[in-house]
Amino acid sequence: MPLVLYNSQTRQKQAFTPISPGKIGLYVCGMTVYDYCHIGHARVLVAFDVLVRFLRSQQWQVNYVRNITDIDDKIITRANDNGEAISALTTRYINAMHADADMLGCLRPDVSPKATEYIQPMQDMIGTLIDKDLAYQANNGDVYYAVTKFAQYGKLSNRDLSQMQAGARVEADTASKRHPMDFVLWKSAKANEPHWSSAWGDGRPGWHIECSAMSTTCLGNHFDIHGGGGDLLFPHHENEIAQAEGATGEKYVNTWMHVGFVNVDGEKMSKSLGNFFTIRDVMQTFSAEVIRYFIIGSHYRSQINFSDAALAEAHQALTRLYTALKLTLEANPAGLPAATVLDDYQQRFDNAMHDDINTPEAMAILFELSRNLNKSLSDPTAGAHSAALYHTMRALGGVLGILQADPIAFVRAGKGNAPAVGGYSDQQIDTLVAARVAAKAQKNFSAADSIRSDLLSAGIVIEDSKLGSTWKRV
Repeated sequence: MPLVLYNSQTRQKQAFTPISPGKIGLYVCGMTVYDYCHIGHARVLVAFDVLVRFLRSQQWQVNYVRNITDIDDKIITRANDNGEAISALTTRYINAMHADADMLGCLRPDVSPKATEYIQPMQDMIGTLIDKDLAYQANNGDVYYAVTKFAQYGKLSNRDLSQMQAGARVEADTASKRHPMDFVLWKSAKANEPHWSSAWGDGRPGWHIECSAMSTTCLGNHFDIHGGGGDLLFPHHENEIAQAEGATGEKYVNTWMHVGFVNVDGEKMSKSLGNFFTIRDVMQTFSAEVIRYFIIGSHYRSQINFSDAALAEAHQALTRLYTALKLTLEANPAGLPAATVLDDYQQRFDNAMHDDINTPEAMAILFELSRNLNKSLSDPTAGAHSAALYHTMRALGGVLGILQADPIAFVRAGKGNAPAVGGYSDQQIDTLVAARVAAKAQKNFSAADSIRSDLLSAGIVIEDSKLGSTWKRV
């Protein structure tokens, strides 16, 4: 089945054909590092991580580039407010970003270019745009892109320039612009702000130019896929096209992919509304894998609603998958025989993912596997088939970045990350469960019931089966 991706520019699914056979150049707009990553960032991180994992599982060679904006008005303001150097601020939040992404199970990009490391390519592109009369230096010293000189401006967002002009917000520097929609490429230096020397005077780059310069430097003038959050489609990605294609004269990107918005309890996430959650906030209550499962449970282009109830449901669903794996391990204490991935499940999983990375359909196949795995455990002759189902479930889950933890440990942990939820360590619980088994064997049912009750009051459930007694936190 061919890979089909939804192209935001054409607004339809299209069969994907790489520029170079077997190779894919992917650029994703990353974070502006002045604060901790929030749950919206988590969705972008996970969505493109799943894309990369799947493409590589299909033997594509993916060159994954995700930029870091480490110079920006918000960064300067935050550093000044904190009374610290910009480099100290950005280094701290870059490290935090990588740590959060690692916790979410995201593979590191092949290249993570920082804006401050690509000032020269930005200046080169700006110079080319000026030479082509696509940019100009205004009387305030800033350099602007002249949108009326790029005939295709608006082709990504499907907007007409005259309509955009009518609704344009009046800005303080409008008098310096030739057109209200012209956007800044180079900002003239201000007191106590970082700056670099240039042909247009000391200054620093505008936000949009950095991605055009970094993506073309890392991947070439024309590359396969450009991605980011849905909020970047306009004006950021629209401006990227104008800059890159205006400077190079070549098509910039073949396929544009945008991730849907994250709402919180039905409303747009906003600090002013008090519903703003960092990834670290959420991981205080729910494990990182539960967050990842919640994100991939919806199609990447859809709008999703973040809430404690939604994460609790995600935990329950993920626990069902892990429980099937856990029961299989417990039924085979001597170990599972090696087994290959079952072709039927592999093919259907791959077909779902080839259809615009349809993770909900792919996950439905994992649940089918878990149901069949549970059924196989009741058949004493199905050992080899159980092993094949188990290994298939783990392998396909790995493409999505889930189901790779120790199943027994995951189910025991409950929804939180703390190792001693409810005041009991794993070792203490194991001792109590063994004591309960011994009490039942001695027909001391009151003692056995007392142990069960004490553990239950601490949020720990004992589960009895023909395989013995196990436990988990809830």
